[in-house]
Amino acid sequence: MATDFRKPAPQAGSASSSTPPMMRTAGTIRIVVADDHPVVRFGVKNMLQSEPGFEVVGEAEDGDVAITQTLELEPDILLLDLAMPRLPGLEAMRAIMSRSPRVKIILLTSTISTQQVIEALQIGARGIVLKDSVADDLTESLKAVLSGDYWIGGQRVANLLAALHELMQQAAAVPERKTYGLTPRELEVVTCIVEGCSNKDIAKQFSISEETVKRHLSNVFDKTGVSTRLELALFAISHKLVDLDA
Repeated sequence: MATDFRKPAPQAGSASSSTPPMMRTAGTIRIVVADDHPVVRFGVKNMLQSEPGFEVVGEAEDGDVAITQTLELEPDILLLDLAMPRLPGLEAMRAIMSRSPRVKIILLTSTISTQQVIEALQIGARGIVLKDSVADDLTESLKAVLSGDYWIGGQRVANLLAALHELMQQAAAVPERKTYGLTPRELEVVTCIVEGCSNKDIAKQFSISEETVKRHLSNVFDKTGVSTRLELALFAISHKLVDLDA
């Protein structure tokens, strides 16, 4: 009687009948998106999912969660909002880089000063993308950073030292407006206070909770030394923290 040397068919559910998870995601760039605006997170996530090779593995709505998500998920890229509640983007980035220096961080921001760009790069940021340029620049910035370059001022930068030198010259030539340590989001809140907005109005405008608005105001009061909304409005106007002509 002849012996049948054919291998038996694998049983359903056995290890040999399924593809290991690591093989299914081989070559995929894993990304965490950290922004306190749900609409921004949704838009960025949809944009990335439409591009082959990118996978959003986590989302964060404040600086503390951004740190936790990054350390737990170990993504290749962290897209980090500069003006995050609870812990500002630069502080969150400093905490992440001290514990997980492998992750490449690209800052997303509505506005950023030259000095903040310099500080971000010194901490370890690999790119800065303005939110009004996300549709045009996000994919290119990711490609630049993943290839070992930087993304600064809307373009790929290979020589970081030369870029920093140029930025420092710009900062020296144009004195920065004194902001008393206020973050971009805190400055936006100050502008709203000058315009007479309530906490509810501010929360609605920035898609954040009223508790977050209160935390921002508490931080602003501490940094400026004022104790009422009226004092803050007068302080902001006299110290040119807001652009009344805008």
